[in-house]
Amino acid sequence: MTTAPTIRSIRARPVQVPFKRPPLSASGALPSAALVLVDLETREGLTGRSYLFAFAPWALEPIVGCVEAMSDILMGGAVAPFAIEAKLRKQLTLLDTPGLVGLALAGVDMCAWDVLAQAAGLPLAKLLGGELKPIRAYNSCGLWIQPVERLADEAEALIAEGGFSAIKLRVGRDDPAQDLAAVRAVKKRVGETITLMVDYNQRLTVNEAIVRGRMLDGEGLYWIEEPVRHDDYAGCARIAAELRTPLQTGENLVDTFELINALEARAMDYVMPDLQRIGGVTGWLRAAAITQAYGMETSSHLFPEYSAHLLAVTPTSHWLEYMDWATAIVAEPLQIEDGHAVIPDRPGSGITWNEDAVKRYAVK
Repeated sequence: MTTAPTIRSIRARPVQVPFKRPPLSASGALPSAALVLVDLETREGLTGRSYLFAFAPWALEPIVGCVEAMSDILMGGAVAPFAIEAKLRKQLTLLDTPGLVGLALAGVDMCAWDVLAQAAGLPLAKLLGGELKPIRAYNSCGLWIQPVERLADEAEALIAEGGFSAIKLRVGRDDPAQDLAAVRAVKKRVGETITLMVDYNQRLTVNEAIVRGRMLDGEGLYWIEEPVRHDDYAGCARIAAELRTPLQTGENLVDTFELINALEARAMDYVMPDLQRIGGVTGWLRAAAITQAYGMETSSHLFPEYSAHLLAVTPTSHWLEYMDWATAIVAEPLQIEDGHAVIPDRPGSGITWNEDAVKRYAVK
């Protein structure tokens, strides 16, 4: 195809997909995966696909509305991601693009890149100049806040699901001794060859994070994630300076503007942008260039289907967070082999919908 495809329509469909292991973190519980499926259809017969995570069912309708409004703005234009982003940001200057509007923009951006890769007959990673290589992953689909005595069995199950060599445990219980017991129970069962990360989900104050982090410093953890409010860069910098265990944060960074602020503040040892918050594929590419300039290891947050492609072209690629939240509605789910994500060798992102499941879980 010698010319850019033309946008015929962009549609959004809300679904609520059941979790295999319902999340219960220090920040609260999620009853189901509230997702918005985005389809960008072209006049040439191509369809780019992405999905967005709404966190709460009440956010589904507003995100759908944002996507539909963007469809009206973009209809009839070329599928040119940088131009699409520039057009949307210009029209959204007064409203700004954090929050739900930014999520919608990212979903449209992902679809546009999916279309371009399909038009070129290439997997997205190859379109972006990368290769189809295994991407190191950790299983983040469990080990939520629950009684300590259940954790070791679940840890073994998570490792076995794809031959994982790394898993993530949620912490942030009222009693810090229970967090320490949880870490030790899992470590005792899985052994020293398995990498263990922990996530506080923004549960603590800065002083609490320092005290609790020191309790965990000798436990061989790979990182401590988001112990305090995500935008408290000064507080994160204090924590990172005080602890021996590396501090991981970044999933709530909006676009790439806040990424630079966080890096300048030394607010983390590792960074993990979230695809729908960082600005989709276009935002991720900017973030990857920035983190390379700062020499900062870069992991992904959620959206493994796209994140595998993007980590393949990220110079400081670190870990892929594997979440199975969309598996039930994807016709050909991302495969994990020997603890690595296998980038599908087919044009685009590799996402197509299981339409029977989409109908089953559709929000009416």
